[in-house]
Amino acid sequence: MAMIFIGGSRDIVELPDAIVGRIASIMAAEHGVLVGDAPGADTEVQALLGGHGYEHVGVFCTGSKPRNNLGDWAVYNVPPLPDTHGFEAEAQKDREMVRRADYGLMIWNGTSPGTVLNVLRLAMAEKPCVTYDVANGLMATTRNVVDWRTMLSRADPDIRDVLAACMTPDERRAMTPG
Repeated sequence: MAMIFIGGSRDIVELPDAIVGRIASIMAAEHGVLVGDAPGADTEVQALLGGHGYEHVGVFCTGSKPRNNLGDWAVYNVPPLPDTHGFEAEAQKDREMVRRADYGLMIWNGTSPGTVLNVLRLAMAEKPCVTYDVANGLMATTRNVVDWRTMLSRADPDIRDVLAACMTPDERRAMTPG
């Protein structure tokens, strides 16, 4: 059973048909799903999986209990390091899902730094990730950092500054060729 990290932007309030189809394929193949507990894409994915009674799901959170666990699935708590809060605490949880995943499926709004960083983390680990860019209606697969840079080149150039502020040094090095 392959493990699929499914995530996306918090402002996603409806899953695109292309993503619903991909998730249907994941369920049909009985792959495991790793998903966060945030509102937005995570909750929409949970609602879809829960609506089908899908059982092979793990919900990851940073708090003592998940904000959302619509299917009463297994919970994996990733406690934040001391003095980390907000984005960095969530990033630790996301890195753990990347570590456990074989593949990724991301729903990106074209501006969310967390989602595009998860695609980068998967690329750095050489784990394929299908990303649906809601803003451009594009589906792309990244297999490595070069693919990720190509995907990022279609985004608003301002996102690079936002990303740089959120990245670890290794992630920052991966953003620039050379």
